Amino acid sequence: MTPISILGSAVVAALILLWAPPTGHTQPATKVARVGVLAFGTPETDPNLSSLREGLRDLGYAEGRNLALEYRYAGGQTDRLPGLALELVRLKPDVIFALGGDVAPAARTATTTIPIVVSVSNDPVRSGLVASFARPGGNITGVTFISSDLAAKRLQLLKEIAPKVTRVGVLWNPDHIDPEHRETQAAGRALDVQIHSLEVRGPADFEEAFRAAAAARLEAIVVVSSRLTTLNRYRIVEHAARTHTLLVTGWGPWADSGALVSYGPDINLAVRHAATYVDRILKGARPADLPIQLPTNFELVVNLKTARAYGLSIPSSVRARADKIIE
Repeated sequence: MTPISILGSAVVAALILLWAPPTGHTQPATKVARVGVLAFGTPETDPNLSSLREGLRDLGYAEGRNLALEYRYAGGQTDRLPGLALELVRLKPDVIFALGGDVAPAARTATTTIPIVVSVSNDPVRSGLVASFARPGGNITGVTFISSDLAAKRLQLLKEIAPKVTRVGVLWNPDHIDPEHRETQAAGRALDVQIHSLEVRGPADFEEAFRAAAAARLEAIVVVSSRLTTLNRYRIVEHAARTHTLLVTGWGPWADSGALVSYGPDINLAVRHAATYVDRILKGARPADLPIQLPTNFELVVNLKTARAYGLSIPSSVRARADKIIE
C-alpha cells in the first residue's frame, strides 16, 4: 500500500471516530418514577394494592425499570401512620398514594407539597381532605367509593327480596364521615321502613349495638362499610346468622362471608382508576386540577345459600341484575 493510501485510510478512520456517538450514550437514561405507598394493614390485609400495581403496569410502568414503589404498612396500628407518612416524605417521592380514609389524613399532615393520590371510602370534602369534588385544591386528589344513591338502592334491593321487612337497623361508625346513614333514613321513609341507628365507634361497641338490634326486633341490618365494620365483618355476619337477621352490605367480600346481598363499587377497579391519576401527576398534572373521581362501576352479589337458610326466594328481577350469585 502506498503512503498516500495509508494517509487516506487514516483520514477516513478519524472522520468516523469524530462522527460516531460516544459509547453508552446512544439512548437517554430512563427516568424512574418514585411512588410512596401508605397503607393501614399489611400486604396480606390490603390486597387492593395489587390493583394499583396492575393499573400502573397497564400504563407502561415496570418496577425495576421505570418505577420504584416504596411501601409503608402500619400493621393495623393507626398511631403508626403519622410517623410512616413522614418517613415517605423524607424519601422525596414524586407522588404518595394513600389507601383509606383513615390513612389519607396522615399523608396530608406530613406534606403540603408532594402530590398525594388517595382512595377513600368516606366523603373527602366533609372530612376536610379536599376543598371540593370538582376542584380539590392543594396537593391531594384521588377516588372515593361513596355514591349518592347507593344507600337507597341497597334498601330497595332488600325490599325486593323480603317485601315484608319493616324494621331495619343501620350499623355505622359516625366517625367515618359519609352520607349513607342519612340517605338510608330518607329511603326508609319513602319505602315505609323504620330505620334504627346502631352506632359503633370501636370494637367494644358491637355487643351493645347487637343488644339494641334485638331489643328493637330488627328484621334486617344494613352495614355501612368502614374500616371498623370491615375489620369486624365475620363478627357481624356471625351475629346475623345466629339471630336470623338479614344482612345487606357494601361490597363483594361481605356476601362471600355470608351476607345476603352486597351492592357497591368495584373497589379494585376504583384503585386502578387511582393509578391513572398517579400517572397524570407524574406527567406534570397538578392534583388541585384533577377532580375527585366517583365510582361508576357497581357490583351486585347475591348469596343464594344464605337466602335459602332464611326461607327466601330471590326474585328473577334481582337475579337478572346480579354480577355474581353465590350458590
